[in-house]
Amino acid sequence: MFETLSNSFRGAINKIRFQDDEKALKKALDELKKALLKADVHFKITKELLKKVEFDTKQNGIGKANFLQALQDSLQEILGKNHQGFVFAPKPPTIVLMVGLQGSGKTTSSAKIAYYLKARGKRVLLAACDMQRLAAVEQLRQLAAAAEVDFFTLDGETPLAVALGAQKKAQSELYDVLLVDTAGRLAIDEPLMQELKSIKEGLQPTETMYVADSLTGQDGIRSAKTFYDTLGISSVLLSKFDGDSKGGVALSVAYELGIPLRFVGNGEKLADLEPFIPERIIGRLMGAGDIQTLVEKSTAVMGAEEIKKVTKKIKKGSFNFNDFVAQLDNVKKLGSVQSIMSMIPGMNNFAGALKDFDLDNSQDIKHIRAIVHSMTPKEREDPTLLNGSRRKRIADGAGLSVAEVNRSIKQFENAAKMAKKFTNNKGGLADMMGLLQSKQRFGG
Repeated sequence: MFETLSNSFRGAINKIRFQDDEKALKKALDELKKALLKADVHFKITKELLKKVEFDTKQNGIGKANFLQALQDSLQEILGKNHQGFVFAPKPPTIVLMVGLQGSGKTTSSAKIAYYLKARGKRVLLAACDMQRLAAVEQLRQLAAAAEVDFFTLDGETPLAVALGAQKKAQSELYDVLLVDTAGRLAIDEPLMQELKSIKEGLQPTETMYVADSLTGQDGIRSAKTFYDTLGISSVLLSKFDGDSKGGVALSVAYELGIPLRFVGNGEKLADLEPFIPERIIGRLMGAGDIQTLVEKSTAVMGAEEIKKVTKKIKKGSFNFNDFVAQLDNVKKLGSVQSIMSMIPGMNNFAGALKDFDLDNSQDIKHIRAIVHSMTPKEREDPTLLNGSRRKRIADGAGLSVAEVNRSIKQFENAAKMAKKFTNNKGGLADMMGLLQSKQRFGG
């Protein structure tokens, strides 16, 4: 998500090669200025950030480490004003009114939040109140089914009647969260705002969340400000953030609106949503990854017990093809490969190259699945059984050559060995990743 900014920060920091070099500091600040403006950061924020970085660096002594620390502190000051992640009402149900312009990804984002909350054990109800666009009701119905959460609408009723009906159901049936998807327009107009105002006044939601399209840059921020002034939005979700590798819009939203930035959507899948937690975002900007979010997503998808079970099997060397295919399916639930890579320390530079990589359509993954499906149950459980004749039979069943089967099995064996080395570290894979994160240094 932050490739452009992260790479530019590295370039700015590497301008400082010696201690107390004023000329190098000026070059670094110029590089930083260009990077921020190019990344769609508002010029006011850019000016303020540069001023603070320069002052703090000089105060502590010009040097690479002090410049890096000053940059981190300045980013924390801008982003740290916001709350972290989803906030629940003191008494359920938490009611979130989803608003935004048409095409911003509001309906999909509503389903993504529902999926995110369900994975964390919450009971969620999705309500379709976009009566202007009939396809929106059916779209949300299908997304609710995919997310495995309950859906509510009322045919032929007003948006307010649907919202109040959903509220009644959520209260009586003890839902934890009610997410209300509303209509949008291609541009802000009076009928839209009046409709949203009536729903908000009748529903009295816990939160009114504005979905901003990251690709619209400063225009999206101006629209958000109009919604803020007219309707009184209380938080923001940035959608399509995977398409905005510049990343500066996040800084601009946080600075200009001064309201919590709750989530960023970074892909098309339901799992492609992350809570906006400032220190984690800064870690990614600095190239240090975000292992904590990756571990949390993994635990939500797999469950702590399954992770322990898989780790134990890897340690014992009994990780088999059934486990392998199951983990491929779990990885799909974590979101796009690009977003996963961007969370691993030192791998952010590779994330952009994997933007269009799809686990479902990868030829290698298709071959592996075909090979596993051509095995007997015993062969899947015990890879040591795979002798020459068995491999020939599997190749025929999968429609591949024996050489391709041998190569895939070798890749599986190498992956299992590498995983075993990782899990043999004292705290297991998660702790190993944490250790990598703590040791990661910008430009190191």
